[in-house]
Amino acid sequence: MDGYANGFISFRGVGFRYSEDGPFITHALDLEIRRQEFFTLLGPSGCGKTTLLNLLAGYETPTEGEVCVSGKPVRGPGRDRIVIFQAPDSLYPWLTALENVDFPLRVAGLSKKERQVRALQVIELVGLHGHESKYPGQLSGGMKQRVQLARALVLEAPILLMDEPFGALDAQTRAVLQDELVQIQTRTQRTALFITHDISEAIFLADRVGVMSAGPQACIKEIIEVTLPRPRSRGSAAFGQLYDRVNQILSDEVRRVLRREDSLL
Repeated sequence: MDGYANGFISFRGVGFRYSEDGPFITHALDLEIRRQEFFTLLGPSGCGKTTLLNLLAGYETPTEGEVCVSGKPVRGPGRDRIVIFQAPDSLYPWLTALENVDFPLRVAGLSKKERQVRALQVIELVGLHGHESKYPGQLSGGMKQRVQLARALVLEAPILLMDEPFGALDAQTRAVLQDELVQIQTRTQRTALFITHDISEAIFLADRVGVMSAGPQACIKEIIEVTLPRPRSRGSAAFGQLYDRVNQILSDEVRRVLRREDSLL
């Protein structure tokens, strides 16, 4: 039987480099993400986390191996995959929050009535009720990120790809949005790949946490099942034990990077 048969999303022996004579950023990388799973990805800076997201999004093509969704190779961007980035400036400043959420539906050719129903539903889902008529310049950073999330959810794509979407926010706002994202995931059951540098965030959100090895030629070093019941308490002993375990794995890889850099001096 195909070893990847149970993977909704599969990275199969994936290697990637930007030029023929350049170093491989990833090499022989294998990863499966299950349907409706929330998978978070950690790794040392520069190991290729965003590269994996770009490969799955279809923005880049593997040099070796393949990336598949439902067994079919990814050949480019598709409506089944939506990307949410950190930068809130991707919102259109001349459109209201509701109009920003409505915009992709307008491009898709939906009727005005259907657009309004779907846009208002996700506005409610992400906690923006009462702020529909505000422009991005009138919204806080957290609210802007909610609009971005709503704009992604409104298309009803089964796969969400998130590259540190809360990275620019203060700690309190991040915690609130993490709580809300867990609730949204519980209700919508999307398949999500979430990149972060924050171990606590990774554990709080994930069904499984993947830790990448240091590059070049990075791969998936270890995958940790997060069996903590929801809602999760960041202050619980079990959460702390899991944090320490993930931190040890990640710290080992960061030390590898530092040793290699020292050897080049």
